[in-house]
Formats: sequence, C-alpha cells, structure tokens
Amino acid sequence: MEKVVLQKKDAADWVYRGEGAANLVLAYTGSSPVFIGKVMRIQKSQRNGKSGVNANGTLTTHERLLWGENKELLASPSREIVEQLYVTHVMSPLLGPTHVDSGMLVLVTKEFLESVAKNVICLRPAWRVDSSQVDANRDSVLIISDHSIFRNGTHKAGPCISVEIKPKCGFLPISRFIAEENAVKRTTPRFRLHQALKLHNHEISEFSKYNPLDLFSGSRDGIAKAIEALYATPQNNFRVFLNGSLVFGGLGGGTENTTVRVGEAFEEALKSVIKEDKGLRTTSFIQLVTDAVYSSGVLNQLLEVQKLDTYDIEGAIHAYYNIISQPCVICRELSKDKKAHCYASLHTIPLDESLKIVKDFLIAATAKDCSLMICFTPKEDGKLQSGSSFDTVSLRATNQVFKYKKTTLSVELLCPKCRRKVMRVISDVVGITSIVLDPSKNTVTVTGEADPVKIIKQVRKFRKHASIISIGAAKSDDKKDSDKKDVMFYGTTGLASSAPPKICQRCDVWYVVGDDFYSYCSIL
Repeated sequence: MEKVVLQKKDAADWVYRGEGAANLVLAYTGSSPVFIGKVMRIQKSQRNGKSGVNANGTLTTHERLLWGENKELLASPSREIVEQLYVTHVMSPLLGPTHVDSGMLVLVTKEFLESVAKNVICLRPAWRVDSSQVDANRDSVLIISDHSIFRNGTHKAGPCISVEIKPKCGFLPISRFIAEENAVKRTTPRFRLHQALKLHNHEISEFSKYNPLDLFSGSRDGIAKAIEALYATPQNNFRVFLNGSLVFGGLGGGTENTTVRVGEAFEEALKSVIKEDKGLRTTSFIQLVTDAVYSSGVLNQLLEVQKLDTYDIEGAIHAYYNIISQPCVICRELSKDKKAHCYASLHTIPLDESLKIVKDFLIAATAKDCSLMICFTPKEDGKLQSGSSFDTVSLRATNQVFKYKKTTLSVELLCPKCRRKVMRVISDVVGITSIVLDPSKNTVTVTGEADPVKIIKQVRKFRKHASIISIGAAKSDDKKDSDKKDVMFYGTTGLASSAPPKICQRCDVWYVVGDDFYSYCSIL
C-alpha cells in the first residue's frame, strides 16, 4: 500500500461502530479503494491520566527483559508497532493465520484524531465517555478488514449477516497456588465471578445467563445452550450485523437483556437472510451459528492457548516480582506459615522459568479477552457443484452451504511440546479452519480447504515419518468421535496436575514460546 496519512478532512468518512475498554472501532463509509471494507481501531486513554505506556512509547526495561527473545519487538520504534507485531508473530502462530487479522498501521495527524473524537462523542455510551477518551497523541491507527461483511468489502453478492462473540475464559483453573479463600475459582467460571462483581457494583442490573464452559464444551448441545444464553442476555458479549450495520446488541456498552420489542425487531432484520416464517427466524439463526461454531473447531485452538495460564494470577504474580527484582509484596502480606507452604518455591526458580510463567500468563490473557466473528451469506441455489468432494453444514431454511474437507495424519505426539509444535507448523498452511489432535491415536485431523500435500509437507518438517491416513469429507454430525477427540485434546495441556508435564527429549530443542504483553486479538 502507498504511504497514506489521514488528515482532519478524512475524519468524516469514519463512523462509530463500537468500543471496548482499550480501543474505539470506526467503520469506513467513504469511496477510497484503500479503505473500503475496512475498520479502524483507535487506542483510548484514561481520563484520570493513568497509562501503562512508557513516556517515549517504547518497551520499558523490564518488558525488554521479558520479550528479549523476539528481536523484532525490541527493535520496534513505537508501541503501536510492537502491538501489531505481537499479533502477527505471537498470537497468529498459536491460533492459526487464517483465524487472526493483525491488520496494518496507517499514519494519522493529531487533528484527525481530535476531529474523530468530536464526531463520535454523542454516539458513545455515557459511562465510556466518562472513563476514557481518544488518545490524540498517537501517530498511527490500526486498519483491519471489516469482518461483519465478506472480504471483498461489498454487498453485491447478496445479503450477509455476521455475529460477534466474546467467548471469555473457557476453563476452570486448577493451579495449586490458588488460595483457600479463593477456592470458588475452581468451581465457578471466571466470567460468572465478574458478573457477580459487576452486579454488586451496580454496573449491570441483571446476571447474564451465559456460561463460557458451555460454549467450549465441544458438544453441539452445549454450544447451542451458550448461543441461546448470549442472545437472551447479550450485554457486551454478543452482537449481530446485517450488511455491516448493527442490528442486535449494543454499540459500546452492550444490551443487558433481549426484550420482546428487541426480539421482534431482530426477527424483522433477519427477513432478508433467513427464509423462514416470522417467529422462527431467530431460532434458525441460533441453529446456524451453533453449527458453524461446532463444525469450525476454532474454539479448540482458542482454549489451548487460554490454558497456557497454568499458574493463575495467584502464582504468576510471584514470578513477576522475580523479574523486576523486587521483594514480593504478596508474600510480605501473608503469614510466614502460608508463605513457606505455598509460594516460597516460586522465588527460588531460575529467571528464565519466571519469564516463561509470566509470558504464558499474558498470552493466555489475550486469548481470554478476544472476539470471534463469523460471517454468513446464503448460497443462491443452495447446492454444491456436481462432483464436489466437500461435506456440508447447512440451514435448510436459508439454503446456506458451508464447505469442509477433512485430512487425518498419523504423527508421533509424545508430549505437550510435540503437540504445540505440530499445531504451529500446520497452522501456517492456508485454508485450514480447524486442527484437532488425538494423542491416544497419534493422529491430527485437519478440516478446511487446504491442500493435503502441503499439510503433510509441513508436518514432515517436524516429524519425518508422518503419513496421511485418510482424506475425505468432514462428518460434522459425528458427535461421538468429535467429543472423544475433544476430551483427549483438552486433557493434554499439562493441567491435569500441579506438576510440570513430562517432555520428550526430541522436543526439548524444538519448543519456542511466543511472548508479549498485548491483550487484544481479533479471530475471524
């Protein structure tokens, strides 16, 4: 792309789409081919003046120590570049390049940012305005594809509807460093604990019905239950767009519950996409989203990255104090008996182990707070071309067709490091939608449109004796087999006990841990 600098006059072409805790999202409405089909993420600053960014925008001394293995991050001249490189070089290999959009940085003037802030302030939720503002001191903004529409950036091919889900943390921690008074974390999802806190602080008026454990359950029924709950109480975790325009959910603050009036309006909005009688369109839409999430397998990869947090914050904080070479404040506040019994061992580990604990914790934090977007468009004839080798996931009422192809490989999966390495090398292949490992059978099942020859070539870079067992259509309704693989896959992350997982000698020289601090990523 040619060098572009957005000026004050360009601000009118960007309209408010929504926002989170750290960023404002704007959609492009102008005519420039460079930005059609794109959205912009602008970083915000807190109105109380607090900021975690170094004065010159580069990494702090301790951050440079933490991310020292990644030379590109260390050489970055600005925080914005560091954050983009983190998505590209850390999260993308872990989650798969087809599922992560790292975007591109575009230069902006201060006048552009100030004009944008003025244009959108009346659309932002009042409580967001009170707590944060556009950071007008930034030199650049992040431009990414608008995943509420198809990638060509137009709607001429027909209507498209997309759903944005914030899955949140999908597992219960079992770290032995969780204090007895916080044992509730072992039995209650993190999301629900936050809900209780928000309700207590009057930030919400109704407890969400959503349970992330259902969404990450690996079962179609569990996923359906989760989607239904998100629809009933979307808050800031569930939004739907029709041809790029929001038709369900809140812009920046969320909608706490779905009233009868809101439900009727959504039914009407679905009319152009869901060819079903009134009153049944929402049910069909929920079924469509459920089938897509279940068949894609993308949540398997997301959960694997979330589970890099093996110590919980209650253990990772001690490793953090090791890194900054300061007396541990947590230990100082505890009794000597409790400190000696639980945490003293963490302050005797080597520095490189402390670095790994903190890096894994921060990478997992990114995966716990990402967004998943899925875009649909109905196929005109509702049929696949004759001779197609793809199986289908379809919604009868809309004649929408989703194509999947499955490749099963035989690979020696000796330990968690083997498995992560295999995930990493396979994820580089274009056209993969999901990867499921079954260590009990030493198999890797890959779905998507990727060339099986390219897949096996990638795997043989790590395991020379890998071979293809079968190539065929994915059986999206083969629930028993899928559930079995999911259970095995989830059970191989080293979280079954407090002791570190065993590592095979062959893997010891291969394992590379990605690292960074940034808490955002967008999964397609």
